[in-house]
Amino acid sequence: MRSFPLAILGGNILPGYNTVTPTRVQLVSISYLKILSPTKVNEARFGFNRFTESFSPEDQSFDPKSIGLNNNVQGPQDFGLPFINIEQFSNNPNQDFPIASIGSTLSDPRGRVDTNWQFIDNFSWKLGSNDLKLGFEFRRTFVNGFFDAGYRGELNFATLEDFLQGNIDSGRSAEGDSRRGTFQNSYGAYLQDSLKLSRRFTLNLGLRYDYFGVINEEYGRFSDFEPSIGLVLEGTHGLNSLYHPDYNNFAPRIGFAWDVTGKSKTVLRADWGVFYDQFSQDFFVGQLPFNTFNPGPAYNAIGPSPILFSFTTAPKIVAGAPIFSDYSASDAFTVDQHLRTPYVQNFNLNLQQEIARNVIFEIGYVGSHGTKLFRYRDINQPPDPAVSTNRVYNNFPLTPQGGTFFYINQIETTADSNYNALQTSLTFRDFHGFSTSMNYTWSHSLDTASDGQDYVPNATQPDNSARPDQEYASSNFDVRHRFVWSASYDIPALDKDHQKLTGGWQVNGILTVRSGSPFNVTFFDDYNGSGEFFDRPDLVGNPYAGTHTPDDFLNLSAFQVPCTLDGSGTSASSCVPGTQHFGSLGRNSLIGPGYWDFDASLFKTVAVTEAVKLQFRAEIFNLFNHPTFASPLLPGFSVNAASGGINPATGRGEGFLPLVVTPDVGIGNPFLGGGGPRNIQLSLKLVF
Repeated sequence: MRSFPLAILGGNILPGYNTVTPTRVQLVSISYLKILSPTKVNEARFGFNRFTESFSPEDQSFDPKSIGLNNNVQGPQDFGLPFINIEQFSNNPNQDFPIASIGSTLSDPRGRVDTNWQFIDNFSWKLGSNDLKLGFEFRRTFVNGFFDAGYRGELNFATLEDFLQGNIDSGRSAEGDSRRGTFQNSYGAYLQDSLKLSRRFTLNLGLRYDYFGVINEEYGRFSDFEPSIGLVLEGTHGLNSLYHPDYNNFAPRIGFAWDVTGKSKTVLRADWGVFYDQFSQDFFVGQLPFNTFNPGPAYNAIGPSPILFSFTTAPKIVAGAPIFSDYSASDAFTVDQHLRTPYVQNFNLNLQQEIARNVIFEIGYVGSHGTKLFRYRDINQPPDPAVSTNRVYNNFPLTPQGGTFFYINQIETTADSNYNALQTSLTFRDFHGFSTSMNYTWSHSLDTASDGQDYVPNATQPDNSARPDQEYASSNFDVRHRFVWSASYDIPALDKDHQKLTGGWQVNGILTVRSGSPFNVTFFDDYNGSGEFFDRPDLVGNPYAGTHTPDDFLNLSAFQVPCTLDGSGTSASSCVPGTQHFGSLGRNSLIGPGYWDFDASLFKTVAVTEAVKLQFRAEIFNLFNHPTFASPLLPGFSVNAASGGINPATGRGEGFLPLVVTPDVGIGNPFLGGGGPRNIQLSLKLVF
C-alpha cells in the first residue's frame, strides 16, 4: 500500500484527502537451457507478469449524498468529496490563508491491471571466430482499467462566504462507463555476430526486427476524428484500426572493441545502433492533458460507453438536488492514422587508458537521436489568435448526444530529440585499502517534446500547435553538468592483538554536484487566445533580477501577458481584441537551482563465523547540511507567472517567486530523495 502526500498530483495538503495507491506485482518465469553440442546452446524462456494498481481518494468511503451533496456519482467506486476550490484564496497568493482547496485530485479514481505473456527463444552457436546468436520473441500485453477522471466533480466558490452558503461559482463533472480493455501482440527477431578478427580487434554486427501490433480495445471502443464526418467508431466508416500498422522496424547495430597497443592498456570502443520503442498503451487510455478531461481516444462521446461532460452547475447547493446538468460531448481525442514506431539511434566512442597499475582513465562521446517520438497537439487550436480565436471545427455536430468540439487533441509521432555528451572518469582502485572514482559529464539534451503525456505544461503539447517545430529546446530533464566523486578506505587494524575491536572499519564518502534543469513559466489563462489556458509569456525583463536567494529566486515582473490589457482588469477577458499572440519566452529557457550533496558513512564488520558477518553501519546524508532547493516547478509541476498578481497597467507579473521545497519533498519522497537536511541513520546488517 502506497500513498501520495504533499499534494503531488494525487493528494492534497490537508489530511484526509491524500491518494491511496494499493499495488500488487506477480511474476512467474520458466527457463529451459539445452546444450545441443559443445558449440551450440539453446535457451527457451516463458514469462508471465501482472501489475495491479489503483489510485483512490483517501476519503473514498464517504458518500457525498449522505450530507445531501448530489454530485451525480453512480456508485461507491466514485465516492469521496468533490474537489472544492475557494477562488478568493487560490487566486490571491498574498492572502495569508492556509486552505485554498479540499478534496482529492480530479484524476482519482483510476486503476489498471496489466497482464503480460512472453515467450523468448535464444540460440547461440560458436562457429570458428564467430559467436552467432539469434532469437525470437513474442509478447502479448493486456491492460484492463478504468479512468474516472473528474467523476467526483469540481466545485468552485468565489469567496469563503459563498462556500459557507453553498453558492456555486462554477464547476465541472464527467460521467459514463470508463472501463476499457486494450491489448497488443508484438513480435521480434534478431541475429547477432561477434567476430574476433584478431587477438586485438573484435567486431560486433547485428540486426533486429520488431513488429508492435496495433493496439486494440476488446469491444471496439476506440474512435477517431474525421473532419468530414466527425467522430468515427472503430469498425465503422472504413476505420478498421486506430492507426495503420508499421512493418518497417528494421534495426541494424554495429560496434567494435580494439586493443590499440596489444597490451590491454589502451582500448578503443565504438557502437552505433537503431532501437525501436515498445510504446506504452497509456498514450491511448491514460492521458492527463491540461486542456480537457478527455484522457484518450478510448473515451470519446461515441459508441456503447460514451464519456460525457458537464460544465453546468446549479447556482446553489440544495440538499439532494443534482449539482451538475447538461452532460454532453465537448472535446475529442484522436490519433494520426499514419502513426509510426518511434526509434532512437544511439552512438558512442570511448577510449579507456590504464595510466598506472589500478588507475584507469576513460573519456568518451555519447550521443543519440530520437525520431518519430510521441506527442499530441490540439488540431482545433486557432493558428493565429490575433486574426481570429474561432476554432476550425467549432459547432460541428459530434454525436447523437449533441455537443460541439472545442479541443481536438491528436496523438502523433512527429517529435524528435537529440543528446550529446562528453563523459569522463578516473578510477583508482585498492591502493593500501583506498579506492576512489571521479566522474564528470557535460551533456545537452534537446527535443520538441520531452514526453508523450503532458504532466508538465509544454512537455508534450506545444504552446502553438500549428508550429510544433518552435518547441525545439532543452529537454525537461536536461542537466548540463554533473560531477560525482566517491571514495572508500579500509582502515587498517591499529592493534593486531584486538583485531575484532580495531579491525574491519571502513569509511566512505560520495559527493554529487550538478547544474539545474530547465523549466517553463506560464500564465494560466487565455491571454494568447489559443484557448489552452497555459500561455507562455512575453519576456520583457531579467528573470533573475533579485538577490539570488531562495526567497526571490525569480523576478515575475520580467514576464508579461501575451496581449494588451484594456485597463478594465487583469484577466484574459481584458485583452484588447487583435492583440493576442503567442509569447516570446521560449520553451524551457529558464534554469532551476543546482544540486550539491555530500554523504558519508562508517562501517564496522565483525566476523561471527567463517560464513557469517555482522556489520554496523552509521550513515550520514547531507553531512554538511547544505541547503538545496528544488526546481520552482515543484511540488505542483508548474510555475505561475501571475502567482504574485498582475499589474493592470503593464500586464506584467508582480513580486518574486520563492523556492519552497527541497527535491525530496517536492517529488513526494521525504525520506528517499536527496536534498533534505542532515539525516543520520544507524543500522545492523547480517551477512551470510
